[in-house]
Amino acid sequence: MSLSMQAMEQAAQQATSQGRWQDAERIWVQMRQLDPKNPKALHGIGVCAYRRGDAQTALRLLQQSHLLAPDDPMVLMSVAVVLKAIGDIEGEAQTIEALLTLDPYHLGGLLAKAAHVESRFGARAAAQHYRNALQAAPPEPRWPPVLREQLLQARGKCTTYGEELAAHLATALARPQQRLSAFEAERWREAGAVLAGQTKPYPSLPNRLLVPRLPAIPFFDREQFPWARAIEARTAEIRREFEDAYRLDDTDFQPYVAYAPGTPVNQWHELNHSKRWSSYFLWRDGQAQAQHQQRCPITTAALGEIDLARLDGICPNAMFSALAPQTHIPPHHGETNARLVVHLPLIVPPNCSYRVGFERRQWQVGEVLIFDDSIEHEARNDSDELRVVLIFDVWNPLLSIAEREMVQQLHMALAEFHPS
Repeated sequence: MSLSMQAMEQAAQQATSQGRWQDAERIWVQMRQLDPKNPKALHGIGVCAYRRGDAQTALRLLQQSHLLAPDDPMVLMSVAVVLKAIGDIEGEAQTIEALLTLDPYHLGGLLAKAAHVESRFGARAAAQHYRNALQAAPPEPRWPPVLREQLLQARGKCTTYGEELAAHLATALARPQQRLSAFEAERWREAGAVLAGQTKPYPSLPNRLLVPRLPAIPFFDREQFPWARAIEARTAEIRREFEDAYRLDDTDFQPYVAYAPGTPVNQWHELNHSKRWSSYFLWRDGQAQAQHQQRCPITTAALGEIDLARLDGICPNAMFSALAPQTHIPPHHGETNARLVVHLPLIVPPNCSYRVGFERRQWQVGEVLIFDDSIEHEARNDSDELRVVLIFDVWNPLLSIAEREMVQQLHMALAEFHPS
C-alpha cells in the first residue's frame, strides 16, 4: 500500500472514531476509486451504507471485502451485524461461527454469539456464552469503549443467571441439607455458589510453605480444640490487659504493615507504616517479647497453656490487633497452611466483618474464630470505633506430631540453604 493510501486509511479511521461519518465515507470512496479492490475501502463504505439504512448495499460491499480479505475478523463481524439487521438468522449464526473459527477470542464475536443464542434459545442458554466473553475481555478499565455497554449488559445477565441458579439450587438442596452438620452445610452452600458463578474456589496459597494435600478449610470448628473454652473464659481479663497496655504503652502499638522503602507494597499501599492497623506483640516471629509479656501476665499465661505452633522465624505470633474505624485490611494470604490463626475478639463494634475464602463471619466477643490464613482473607471495620482481637498461631490439627517435625525440618533446611 502506498504512503498516500496509508495516510487516507488512517484519516478515515480517525474520522470514524470521532463520529465524522460523512468525512470517513468520502475518504473510503476516494480510496476505492484509486484501488477498486481495496478490502479496507469496501469495508468502510459498507459500514457507512449500513449506518444510512441501506442494508442490502452494505451486505454486498462487505461480502466483497470478505472475499478479498477472508482472514479479517472485523469484516465478518460487520457482515454478521448486517445479517442480523435484515433477519437472516441462519446467515448470522454461520458468520459468527466463521469469525470465531478465525479468532476464538474475538470479543465482539463472543458477545454477538451470546446475544444470538439468547435471542433464539433464551437467557439461560446464553449465560455461559456471556461468561466466555467476560473471561476473554481485558480488565474493566481497558474495555474497548465501543463494547463497554455490551460488556456491562453481559455482566448483568451473568449476575442475574447466577442469582436465579443459586436460588434454584438452594431450594433443591434445602431438604437434604438438613441432614448435614453446620460444617458440611457450609461446604455445599459454597459448592452451589461456585456452580452458579457467584464465587470462585479458594485454595491454600501460602506465601512461604505449602503442605500439600491438606484440605483448604476456611474456618475450623472450635470444638476441635480443647483449649478454646478456657481462653474464652478469660476474655474479660485479657481485655483489661489490652486496655491497660493501650493506655500506658500506646507507643508500642506499631503498624502491622511496615515494608522497607523500595519494597513493592501492592495492596498494602494504604496501610504501610499506618497505625490504622496496629499490633502489640507478646510473641513475634517465634520470639517472646519480654517487656510486653510482663505488662500482660494473664494473657501470657493463658497462651502458655495452649500448644502454640512453633516454627523458628515464623511462629508463634501472638498479639493484640487493633483496627481503626473505617479501615479495610485487603485480601491477602498468610505464610503457611501448617498452622492456623486464632482470633479471640475483645472489642467488636457493629459493622465489622471477616472473610476467609467464601465464608464471611462476624466476630463475637469472647468466641474464638480459628481459620487457615493461607486462604485469601480480609477484614473490615466499617464502624466509628476501634476493633480489637487477640491473635495467635496454633498447629493445623490435620498434621500429626511427626508431620509437625517434618515442617520444622523443612524450614530449617531452607534456612541452612539461605543463611541470613
